[in-house]
Amino acid sequence: MTTHFSNKLLTWYGKHKRDLPWRDTKNPYFIWLSEIILQQTRVNQGMPYYDKFVSTFPTIYDLAKADEEQVLKLWQGLGYYSRARNLHYTAQYIVDELDGSFPNNYQELLKLKGVGDYTASAIASFAYNEVTPTVDGNVYRVLSRYFGIKTPIDTPAAKKEFKELAFELIDPKNPADFNQAIMEFGATHCTPKKPDCTACIYKDSCIAFSKGEVSIFPYKKGKTKVRKRFFNYIVVQTKDHKTITNKRTQKGIWQNLHEFPLIETDAKIEIKELLNNEVFKKLTTLKSFELLSLHPKSSIHKLSHQHLHIKFWQLNVSDWENAKSWKKTNLLPFPVVIHNFIKSQYGKFL
Repeated sequence: MTTHFSNKLLTWYGKHKRDLPWRDTKNPYFIWLSEIILQQTRVNQGMPYYDKFVSTFPTIYDLAKADEEQVLKLWQGLGYYSRARNLHYTAQYIVDELDGSFPNNYQELLKLKGVGDYTASAIASFAYNEVTPTVDGNVYRVLSRYFGIKTPIDTPAAKKEFKELAFELIDPKNPADFNQAIMEFGATHCTPKKPDCTACIYKDSCIAFSKGEVSIFPYKKGKTKVRKRFFNYIVVQTKDHKTITNKRTQKGIWQNLHEFPLIETDAKIEIKELLNNEVFKKLTTLKSFELLSLHPKSSIHKLSHQHLHIKFWQLNVSDWENAKSWKKTNLLPFPVVIHNFIKSQYGKFL
């Protein structure tokens, strides 16, 4: 069965694989870049970022010597910014500690910051042809449907079970293409919703299809609880069109990105409540100001485990110490929701 599965998959891949730039190289630096960018990111969204990074940092030495803010600015809009911070840290580590040479096997790759089982397997197989299977969301979906596996994929048992199964299936003579093929098959054919099972190469042997249960795979133990947070951003606007921002240094979302002065509350608030807020009073001590709500309702920015209810308030003042022009401010790395707000509200000053 394992040979049957692999042969069919590799034949399908030869006919249907997408032309992606990181598939035409054995350079571990480019492969690593693509894999970090594509974590939690679709190919069509990640492609422009990959092109920008390769163009701006053609070697790992270029990435290592860059400022973190430059890396974060280039990453802006991709989300999960810890990936960018780890990318920069690991580039510096490889240059400083490993003389610029990437580890050349799965076990050593695992030691790099930001590199887990999947990424280490991907680099090891694509760059060095090591026989080690990649198991990502696409692979979980394909294998759970084909073999009818009901082990919840968000459990430690599933990680071990699926990895062992993938080891049985992988083509030892061509591990790179096998790994690319099974992920490609999950991404473009055996999709999460409405896969075209009647035109599938496995329609005669897929357990989920034979039982009419395709939609229930892969199994999950439970949903992650979503936390609600309420962000009130105070956008300073001076008479000569300058503003202020802070660097978000605390751990958690958006670490080391910039933002406007923030007042986080337990629920939505209106202008009277904001004026009486102690943090707001401290911010505006000894200053005359005019406060405007830029939007009557807050927007909701959805992250994987958090829903941020964001509202922007413009604070009009005559001047402010250390304020910067909007043009200079726009050069800083921001969460995409703030970046888009700046473009829409203050684009004429950029």
